[in-house]
Amino acid sequence: MTALAEKPTPGTIAETPTPPTQSRRKTLFGTGVGNALEWFDWGVFAIFTPFFATQFFDPGDPVSAFLATLIVFAVGFAARPIGGLLFGYLADRRGRKFSMSVTVGAAAAGSLVIACSPTFESVGVLASVLLVLARLVQGLAHGGEMPSAQTYLSECAPAERRGLWASLIYVSGTLGNVIAVIVGAVLVGVLDNSQMVAWGWRIPFAIGGLFGLYALVMRSSMHESDVFETTERVRIWPEIIRHRRQALQVIGLTVGLTVTFYVWGIAAPAHAIHDLGVDPAHALWAGVVANVVFIASLPLWGILSDRIGRKPVLLFSAVSLALAAFPVSAFLGDSAVRLAVAMSVTLVLLGGSAAILPAVFAEMFPTNIRTVGVGIPYSVAVALFGGTAPYLQSWFGTHYGASAFTTYVVVLLGVSVAVICTVPETRAKDLAESD
Repeated sequence: MTALAEKPTPGTIAETPTPPTQSRRKTLFGTGVGNALEWFDWGVFAIFTPFFATQFFDPGDPVSAFLATLIVFAVGFAARPIGGLLFGYLADRRGRKFSMSVTVGAAAAGSLVIACSPTFESVGVLASVLLVLARLVQGLAHGGEMPSAQTYLSECAPAERRGLWASLIYVSGTLGNVIAVIVGAVLVGVLDNSQMVAWGWRIPFAIGGLFGLYALVMRSSMHESDVFETTERVRIWPEIIRHRRQALQVIGLTVGLTVTFYVWGIAAPAHAIHDLGVDPAHALWAGVVANVVFIASLPLWGILSDRIGRKPVLLFSAVSLALAAFPVSAFLGDSAVRLAVAMSVTLVLLGGSAAILPAVFAEMFPTNIRTVGVGIPYSVAVALFGGTAPYLQSWFGTHYGASAFTTYVVVLLGVSVAVICTVPETRAKDLAESD
């Protein structure tokens, strides 16, 4: 196969320019490693919140310290739209590779700051300030990482297998989160609670920072997307305004799915530990099992979307999640086994959307604003709905009961279902074509 595919004839599937085999492996590995490590850094914060909350906030009030740390988790999301704008602009001007390198470096720096931060008892409120600043840096990085990585991967993928290739975004990201959970489970098994609270929580942040620097080196040697290099640059803001309908569709597609993902894919073990009384080690291993099941399902959803189209898969995923929301929430209890089953069922259903949304988003925008066009609305939706999900789950549970939060999730999934119906089918679209 040559590096540039011939112009497809009418009635055939368009082939996006793809790199040779060796570069293709490098594309997949470099994108996957960087994405996994950023998700590792991000997931570690949610997973280890019960252990380090009193290290950054007043240890005399553990409940307030825990809630304050969840607010900081949400504050990190507030930086995501800015990161989507900044790194999305850089990706559409300087290149996908450049943006991806900077984002993974910034995420690594944020993790190293948290790992080395002093505690509330030693420096008072300065510890809280350093935590917030580190989270803001990570929020900027993550706001740019997802749109840059998924755009890069979609542009490098063969058109007829773009759904499969796009599943690597959540495969690698979830793998990073799984590794974070495994690290947590091992630490909880080796260290007692006092050691975890005193210093054990620093270990995963240090690991994430160091391996993030390795990912930076990896990405610096990657090639640029052929589609990007052969596209004429245009004034970005007029193009964003012209594609405002697609931007609103990105938000609508994201709202219900991002809440579901952050509740069940990221924060469920911490919720089970803190609110349901599940043994910490057992809860973390339940999360590992469920996320491994999730990873295994993602390529299958991607392949299915390449065969039958994006819309049928998206609709099935969102509708089934809404129907399953109350049953799986009611199924939860103080059992790690129940936690693993509930998480697995929900994440497999969610996989239908998570696997192919990177491809869907890339197929919605022209090349010259493909990253920033997705990055801004996606980051806004994740910041407003994903970042607040763990806090709202805890707050709703305390004041109104668990069913109130589940209702909130179902309503947002209904919004996503309505928006999916408005999105055109884009399977195998030629990304080199102008919009």
